[in-house]
Amino acid sequence: MLHRVVVTGIGAFTPIGKDIPTFWQNTVEGRSAFAPITRFDASLYRTQFAAEITGYDPAQFLNRTDSKRADRYTQFALIAADQAIADSGFDLSAMDPFDVGVIWASGQGGTETLEEQTTEFARGDGHPRFSPFLVPKVLVNLASGLISIRHGFMGINYTPVSACASSNSALMDAFNYIRLGKAKIIVSGGSDAAITPSSFGGYCSMKAMSTRNANPQAASRPFDVERDGFVMGEGAGALVLEEYEHARARGATIYGEVVGAAMTADAYHITATHPEGIGATRAMQLALKEAQLTIEELDYLNAHATSTPVGDLSEMNAVARLTGHRKTKLRISATKSITGHLMGAAGAIEALISLLAMRDNVVPPTINTEVRDPAIPENLNIVFREAQSTPVHTAMSNTFGFGGHNGIVVFKKI
Repeated sequence: MLHRVVVTGIGAFTPIGKDIPTFWQNTVEGRSAFAPITRFDASLYRTQFAAEITGYDPAQFLNRTDSKRADRYTQFALIAADQAIADSGFDLSAMDPFDVGVIWASGQGGTETLEEQTTEFARGDGHPRFSPFLVPKVLVNLASGLISIRHGFMGINYTPVSACASSNSALMDAFNYIRLGKAKIIVSGGSDAAITPSSFGGYCSMKAMSTRNANPQAASRPFDVERDGFVMGEGAGALVLEEYEHARARGATIYGEVVGAAMTADAYHITATHPEGIGATRAMQLALKEAQLTIEELDYLNAHATSTPVGDLSEMNAVARLTGHRKTKLRISATKSITGHLMGAAGAIEALISLLAMRDNVVPPTINTEVRDPAIPENLNIVFREAQSTPVHTAMSNTFGFGGHNGIVVFKKI
């Protein structure tokens, strides 16, 4: 017997909001946080701006011990997870702690710590004066570990990594473990903090990011004929997934049901998506089949669309193939134009947007697009400039990662 799985708690720590209400309001209103980088001198970089979490003081959210042993990406994870756990309101003392797990994603892990420590060593006198926290802070699985330690969760605990599809991999795994009866509750989501000199420089060298340094606010423009790359963001998104009967028995608030998920591989290129989106189409088809939904029943698609010339077009080609090149009621938006690309946390953030779209019956906008690329299939209804109020009973969230990873999650209103 397969169990139903629902979302009963959510949390967000992002450049456009350090809590769910602020994050969601700015998403619906299309207010981005793109600005020149403040965390290091980027004046010699091709790209000189990002979506940073500004005014961040760990002491406002974490005690000194947790801050000291956690990299920035893990700090973000702890804060967002705290929000989601509090929002869910479940009582661990009334449960077997082995029934509660954590599956938390990150694309890069403790990049900042590794960079700082190796730079200090290189500038030093050759003596290996490394921090005893170096290894724990760098490890990509430490966010999941520290969330469990912080709250006493003793069930399933690990970290999937599939680049920018990592969060959807985590959500899919959490969904499957709960419906198979191997957990009652799993805290899931993702975090990344990749705005560091070396990481950011690497993406600059790949020419993956927008270079609109004179006008950062308008830099991320998915589907625009002159789009030139993504805007890097940082932060975390958290969801509490729970077995439906368990949630109902305790009177939990339910944001939506996870009804389908699927992963495929492009088997095409180390960074580029397949031009025709063949793997992406297949993943969407599989996720809809598992959800027992047709494309005609899907109301909203939160596209991965990062504002890259190749990626946006291949994804829309995949969606057009999914619709049979017919017009449907499906509305599409690319919210990275607002939030920036949160890398391994992107899927979690966009899962939150999908759930909140269902809660409030509103599709958030794609901003900054001035001239729609004529190569984008005409049958697709993309929401530009302003949010649209419309019934949203079902939603799909797409993520794609370097290495050819395609991860899709489908939600349904209860």
